[in-house]
Amino acid sequence: MKAFLFVFILSISSFFSLLSAQQRVNISSYIQGQYQYGQQDASLKVGDTNENTDKGFNRIGIRRGRVKFEYNEGVGTGAVQIEANDKGVSFRDLYIGMKDPWTKRSRLMTGIFNRPFGHEISYSTSSLESPERATIIQYLFPDERDLGAMLTLRTSASSPLNFLRLDAGVFAGNSINRETDNRKDFIGRIGTEKEIEKWGKWGLGISYYNGSVYNPTAEVYEMCDNRFTRVDKEKTGTFMKREYIGFDGQFSIYSQFGTTTLRAEGLFGVQPGIASSSKSPNYSSRPENVPANALYKRPFFGYFFYLIQDIGTSPLSIVLKYDSYDPNTKVKGNEAGAQGSYTTQTDLSQSTIGLGVLYRYDKHIRLQAYYEINNNEKSNLIEGYETDRKDNVLTIRLQYQF
Repeated sequence: MKAFLFVFILSISSFFSLLSAQQRVNISSYIQGQYQYGQQDASLKVGDTNENTDKGFNRIGIRRGRVKFEYNEGVGTGAVQIEANDKGVSFRDLYIGMKDPWTKRSRLMTGIFNRPFGHEISYSTSSLESPERATIIQYLFPDERDLGAMLTLRTSASSPLNFLRLDAGVFAGNSINRETDNRKDFIGRIGTEKEIEKWGKWGLGISYYNGSVYNPTAEVYEMCDNRFTRVDKEKTGTFMKREYIGFDGQFSIYSQFGTTTLRAEGLFGVQPGIASSSKSPNYSSRPENVPANALYKRPFFGYFFYLIQDIGTSPLSIVLKYDSYDPNTKVKGNEAGAQGSYTTQTDLSQSTIGLGVLYRYDKHIRLQAYYEINNNEKSNLIEGYETDRKDNVLTIRLQYQF
């Protein structure tokens, strides 16, 4: 299978290289090699899990290796993005689109592409100032992308409303995996972005997600006060609602001290997950009818912000990031793990303070050093969570973009 994918990538690359000579195809790529050191309870993004559970450990690997081929001619567009890393080879984007023939600023897309929710999802990981997206984004939007169709509406560049943008679409709700049920999810965002003369820039956005998750069992679990209550649905194959509301903002100031950028995003809503994870289900096939796959409906809240300060006109930037994710706002501390409550460590909140330095040697090469201080909510009733877990992570990454 890997050999087939390798040949396929080479074939696609050769084909698009011929087309790029006609300036119809844009080919872009980036590779991220990184070293990570984690404390004994840490989870790293490269390499295998810790072989010594009472000691820190380190891994080296390729976090992301991506190549994207985007074809544009007239009002039509299409793109394929392939990813290769130390876990294997897969695809990321696979879509076609058609722009409006008048302004070419509005567009209809279908395929697999970024969900139109918030700001961070569409922010390329080649430009991201931290090694990974915020915790809540990783949990609610695994792979960032989904299969669906989306309409983008914008006025002409000469319009006084040209800073507004509306994205709205229907999606399978199963990330980059194939669709497994009849339901569709709605995702939409209205956003603004505008320059402030020559000294700054701002942007705002409001997002909404309305969908559902397939439940393979005859029972579901819903919150009643600070514990879950088992509800018998009397049949399998029902659906549980998921609903998110998000707000995002971006603000930049240009000065002699360098560009100062502040980005912030907050999300709240209800999220169905299983007992062992609050992550959005993204199965490649419908889950089996076993108790471990029963859904738990959790009210969540999360937010994060970045403060990035460029050092004058130098290639250096300092990064401060804070993110917080509470997967179940109805449960606090020692309430988690209480007998008969059906709550587990999954319902405990977590937060991360990130400190980093970026060095941009040129437009192709970027070096990143970043340290994460991870904190978890504690419960005396859950083994391993009586105190803060030792799971801080150091990441050193070299990126080449071309």
